[in-house]
Amino acid sequence: MHPVRKIFDTNDAFPFSFAYKNTKSSQSELPDHFHEWYEIVYVYRGKGTFFIDHTFYDMKQGDLFLIPGNTIHRANPDKETPVTSTAVYFSPGMIQAPQLGDSFSYLKSFEHAARVRHYKLELLLPQRQYLELHLESIQQELRQSSPGHRQAIFLQLLQLLLFLQRDVGSGSMLPAGDTLVGPVWMREILLFIDQHFCEDIGLATLSKQAAVSPAHFSRVFKQLIGMNITAYIMTKRIIRAKQLLGESDVNIRHIAEICGFESLPHFHAMFKRVLGMTPAAARKSIR
Repeated sequence: MHPVRKIFDTNDAFPFSFAYKNTKSSQSELPDHFHEWYEIVYVYRGKGTFFIDHTFYDMKQGDLFLIPGNTIHRANPDKETPVTSTAVYFSPGMIQAPQLGDSFSYLKSFEHAARVRHYKLELLLPQRQYLELHLESIQQELRQSSPGHRQAIFLQLLQLLLFLQRDVGSGSMLPAGDTLVGPVWMREILLFIDQHFCEDIGLATLSKQAAVSPAHFSRVFKQLIGMNITAYIMTKRIIRAKQLLGESDVNIRHIAEICGFESLPHFHAMFKRVLGMTPAAARKSIR
């Protein structure tokens, strides 16, 4: 089973979605998924774990998660005290800073998270209050739907992104360590996969690396990640291939080889299965 590719309406003139103060059980939460839109998740109360990219994080009151597009993630709320959170989704294409004589990007906090491969921040109390006020204002605009409510939400989103960039840049947000969920070998093997997923690795290689039996490896991996090892590696390869399609002019056959695919037809089939389009179509849409 591949992660769910959550699809938003990219043809909508207002590429924004908002889920305010939702309390989800482990049964109602999506399995491993990814999407092209950017996502902000803020936790009001409860606890759980959040798997993002290749790391598990604790979820608790005051935590903020920044998830760039095309990043595998999965929330696992605690059964007894599930997380109540607000999720903000938006297309990065709608966020463009005007040229006012200086270098500035509203998405810098996401770019920083992607660069350092760390997606969780712990907010101080004044920062929580500021953020909660903006999220409540967005909810009120959506509920009332007065003339200009989309413009008002857009301005609130820009203010929120500006707040994130300034606080991340100043270091006033505290970077949080990852959770101790699962055995040590699992955390180590996720890092190993992240460094070698384009190579010829599979269950036999990884279970040997982890020094556990293949059966035990498969069972624990599926329990914690929500998918089998083959699908996980395949999806990471496809996401990497899409990045290369947008960043370079390298031909598609060579990108398939770089990402560990034995044949071009297999690459085409897997790419379309995971992303719903061909590599050529993906390159065209990115550019």
